[in-house]
Amino acid sequence: MIKVENLHRHFGAFRAVDGASLEIAKGSITGLVGPNGAGKTTLFNVIAGALQPTSGRVVMDGEDITGLPPHELFHKGLLRTFQIAHEFSSMSCRENLMMVPGAQSGETLWSTWFGRKRIAEEERALKAKADEVLDFLTISHLADHPAGAISGGQKKLLELGRTMMVDAKIVFLDEVGAGVNRTLLNTIADTIVRLNTERGYTFCVIEHDMDFIGRICDPVIVMAEGKKLAEGSLADIKANEQVIEAYLGTGLKNKEQVG
Repeated sequence: MIKVENLHRHFGAFRAVDGASLEIAKGSITGLVGPNGAGKTTLFNVIAGALQPTSGRVVMDGEDITGLPPHELFHKGLLRTFQIAHEFSSMSCRENLMMVPGAQSGETLWSTWFGRKRIAEEERALKAKADEVLDFLTISHLADHPAGAISGGQKKLLELGRTMMVDAKIVFLDEVGAGVNRTLLNTIADTIVRLNTERGYTFCVIEHDMDFIGRICDPVIVMAEGKKLAEGSLADIKANEQVIEAYLGTGLKNKEQVG
């Protein structure tokens, strides 16, 4: 699905991504882990078009997408979520979802004058789709709640819901478990697995919670110093001497703490 080839992203003399090469297989839930400062989020930002690469290539389904802006990647089915959820806080959860699909008739002045019937039909369809998504996420009881008033974990579920409002092919999740209680984190994990198995989504997940990674991800890719260090199952990663050394360099005391 995604091939990253010798990717670099420099900030002055600092090489945040320094020759990273990796592949994300179609239909996989791939984990991306590494010490703080390893370049994981910068890599996400380059792949998702938020940052231009200094050099290198990103290929999706055989097409070179290097440097394409986020809105073009969105229409190709590449989406991402953020460590801090980006909701429209004063709008309801349902309305947040209904806003996602592009090219809605109500966005043009002409249609608001002469296409009111079409706009009404689209809104009914979007409302039905949003309600279906909320039900899938088990948060239908929050449909009319302001999105800014729900919990952090529920906001992460709502972000997953946004990906379901369009034809997502691959979703990059940046620390989806950050600040989320264990019960909701289990719900998020179940939702990711269902989207993968039932709807064919491919995921790449940055996460520091190794229990979460071990539960849903295979393979796991380790980054360090801006490049791929290792790849394999979580058991393989935990036994890898290079990985242990990379984490020990951050002040960890034993390999059970890797992650």
